[in-house]
Amino acid sequence: MPRLKKDGRIEIITGPMFAGKTEELLRRIRRLQYAKKSIVVFKPTIDNRYSMNEIVSHDNNRTKSVNISRAEEMFEHVDDSVDVIAIDEVQFLNEEVCEIIDEFSARGLHIIVSGLDTDFRGEPFGFIPRILAKAESVVKLSAICVKCGAPGTKTQRMVDGKPAKYHDPIVLIGASESYEARCRHCHRIYSKPKPRVKGLW
Repeated sequence: MPRLKKDGRIEIITGPMFAGKTEELLRRIRRLQYAKKSIVVFKPTIDNRYSMNEIVSHDNNRTKSVNISRAEEMFEHVDDSVDVIAIDEVQFLNEEVCEIIDEFSARGLHIIVSGLDTDFRGEPFGFIPRILAKAESVVKLSAICVKCGAPGTKTQRMVDGKPAKYHDPIVLIGASESYEARCRHCHRIYSKPKPRVKGLW
């Protein structure tokens, strides 16, 4: 029988790229390790920017992780001895991750995930709003806009030194060579459809 504990909950750390999401996830993992908690750390296989079997922050802090291509693979690595599940870059997994982490938290596990809240267009990133709605704790971080120094809340994708187009593919793995942090006013997207609400433009 799965154990049932009352401390099951979901925490999400979100924001744009370069906001320190992975760094904050690593900080929480270290604190739980000091508390002698049993932790399994997952990351999507698609995210191979810095390491194949570690989650790595932009500041090069890291910890060992299990690569998974689909959220269902987590069941192979989680047993009754596990207290905490941590997932980095959760937006790159399949949508079933929402139900799976909900089930794990109902069993009493402490879930911590990090991921982008919006895509490069500034639109909600896939199923992330569902996790935000279910989570007991939401930490929204901001970066620094590379253009004006204001709080950077958007992820700017650059292609050949120019802003990406609205209809470009949503997922493109990259770091500083492809992306920048921007504020709302400095964020640029080519060919973005105009709002349909009359009176806005």
